[in-house]
Amino acid sequence: MDMDSKYDDLSAVYINCTLTKSPAESHTGNLIEVSRKIMEKQGVATEVIRAIDHDIASGVYPDMTQKGWETDEWPELYKKIRVADIVIIAGPIWLGDNSSETKKIIERLYAQSGDLNDRGQYDFYGKVGGALITGNEDGVKHCAMNILYSLQHIGFTIPPAADAGWIGEIGPGPSYGDKKQDGTRVGYDSNFTNRNTTFAAWNMLHMARMLKSSGGIPAFGNLPKQWEAGTRFDFENPEYR
Repeated sequence: MDMDSKYDDLSAVYINCTLTKSPAESHTGNLIEVSRKIMEKQGVATEVIRAIDHDIASGVYPDMTQKGWETDEWPELYKKIRVADIVIIAGPIWLGDNSSETKKIIERLYAQSGDLNDRGQYDFYGKVGGALITGNEDGVKHCAMNILYSLQHIGFTIPPAADAGWIGEIGPGPSYGDKKQDGTRVGYDSNFTNRNTTFAAWNMLHMARMLKSSGGIPAFGNLPKQWEAGTRFDFENPEYR
């Protein structure tokens, strides 16, 4: 470990997109804890938001009460996401795909993608994104691919190996963290999951450290208002070459 690196000024938000309300156990929540504890050992301030416990409206606008919904907790929850250095979307696999809660969170993040930071860049520039997936049916890589593509598309930086997951035997059966007859937990001894979750956590920490220490993504060639004003950042229109 690079002992010169410090992480205690960083913060991370995990969004658990399980379909299970609290206080019932979430298998995805069990895997989140593996990653979260690694970060907290480095002094990172972490928070887990279990999306289904909140009244989050569906839609692609920042505040859906302005679009006909009576209530919407997203604007308040988004305040926590907006100040976080790292955002991890975690969820289960259903029918080979991300849960409806995962899709809803991605849509609500997309609603904020046009906001600008104080440098004039899209607001998610300088933030690190990652994904954690659990299930007992095929689709870990497909689900992670969808999450990570979506996050980078709206401005998040994705470090190497920023996803991890656990998948049990395909078909009905125990999920991550379920207790076995001997009292041990399903999946906790998976070297593949443990390695990937650890690597993902550290890669997110390293990337967030680099970005924060350097002031984020350089503010050149990616400023929407300057583009609209006519600045072209070395772009040449093919029609006029």
